[in-house]
Amino acid sequence: MVKATILGAAGGIGQPLSLLLRLNKKIDELSLYDIVNTVGVSADLSHIPTPQLIKGYVPKDKSDNETIKIALQGSDIVIIPAGIPRKPGMTRDDLFKINAGIVKSLIHQVGINCPNAFICIISNPVNSTVPIAVEELKKLGVYNPKKVFGITTLDNLRLEQFLSDSLNNKVSTTDLYNDVLTIGGHSGDSIVPVINSWNKNFNDNESYDKLINRVQFGGDEVVKAKDGKGSATLSMATAAYRFVDNLLDAIKFNKIIKEVAFVKIDELETFKLPFFITKHTQYFSLPITIDQEGIKLVEFPGYLTEKEVLMTKHAVEKVKVDVSKGFNFVHGSKL
Repeated sequence: MVKATILGAAGGIGQPLSLLLRLNKKIDELSLYDIVNTVGVSADLSHIPTPQLIKGYVPKDKSDNETIKIALQGSDIVIIPAGIPRKPGMTRDDLFKINAGIVKSLIHQVGINCPNAFICIISNPVNSTVPIAVEELKKLGVYNPKKVFGITTLDNLRLEQFLSDSLNNKVSTTDLYNDVLTIGGHSGDSIVPVINSWNKNFNDNESYDKLINRVQFGGDEVVKAKDGKGSATLSMATAAYRFVDNLLDAIKFNKIIKEVAFVKIDELETFKLPFFITKHTQYFSLPITIDQEGIKLVEFPGYLTEKEVLMTKHAVEKVKVDVSKGFNFVHGSKL
């Protein structure tokens, strides 16, 4: 039996993600929690015929911790998309001020009620919210570095699609799924697209730079296209689903899977990580191997071009600052 819980299930990411997970046969029980509307979302999804048990939970008031306790108990996976979406002119720093408190309070409940669950954090800014989660779990004495993930999969989806676009769709995104990835962080130029042998297809720096910029700032493109009335919700839900679906193979079937996520690298087994990363930051998004117990290994991509190395070094400095913000939010002191 596998139970998955979504905290923030009635939001712009939470609802489509709930729909996708409702259709996933690997999940036996789906628990939906949010401060509003979750009972309705659950009722709607319950009309889709699957053998899965589904229930929505809404707290009675701000002091009600019993409802989230029931929602979380027995969870194998907790997915957290809770928080406000990014609006026009809003930076990820602006997001941090609001979403940091939301993530901290939710993680506190996760640590108390299902400390052994795999925790997938979507709430932005991931570069800071993951350290918040880690430090809060440490305060509770239940932190497991193998089971906390910042979901950066949307950067990979964008790279696959945008690179296919740049190649005039001569290469399918399915082929690119196994050959390209993003590392670094999950905001702006902390994102480092690694396109391996596909570099040879770019005969000028302008088209390559355009691709890199579009991957790094794809979120801005969606916010602008939605005219300030939304952000990247459907694509983010799809990205989160891809990660969770793979994670379920490890949890339910004990398969060894490969993924990419933003994790605390200094407390995990690593392979060939450059000194310039390990010296300056405790967190980074990198390829990981996962089994039923969690993260087995964190690796560095086999080959980077000179430009990709420079972008990675820049990303290290950006991530370091963002991590400090998250750490300071929990502890009120500098790293």
